[in-house]
Amino acid sequence: MDLNTAKTTIFLATSSPEAARNFYEQKLGLTLAADDPYALVYQLGGTELRLSKVPAHTPFPFTVLDWQVDSIDAAHDRLKANAVTFEIFDGMGQDERGIWDSPDGGARILWFKDPDGNVLSVSERS
Repeated sequence: MDLNTAKTTIFLATSSPEAARNFYEQKLGLTLAADDPYALVYQLGGTELRLSKVPAHTPFPFTVLDWQVDSIDAAHDRLKANAVTFEIFDGMGQDERGIWDSPDGGARILWFKDPDGNVLSVSERS
């Protein structure tokens, strides 16, 4: 067994599957692979994303899923056009669009939440 090369699955939770489907499909453009009594399933570049259907959910206060993109500016524009609301965190020094530049210049990050409050992001890494 080599976990370095094993297929991976990301688990997030949703207590609002209909709202989650709308967000992940309409706003983020993901393609639904399965909708069963237990989860919504999406395939992300070879990694499975399972949104487990739960009766109640308390989201973590930190990023749980990030997509590394070639252009944070293009990602911002696409997400904004799809009415995604960006998160501004006090003291982070994000620009007016919500993009944060890491002090070492190695990453630019833009945060947003899904309908269940899961913190998601897109990042451009150098």
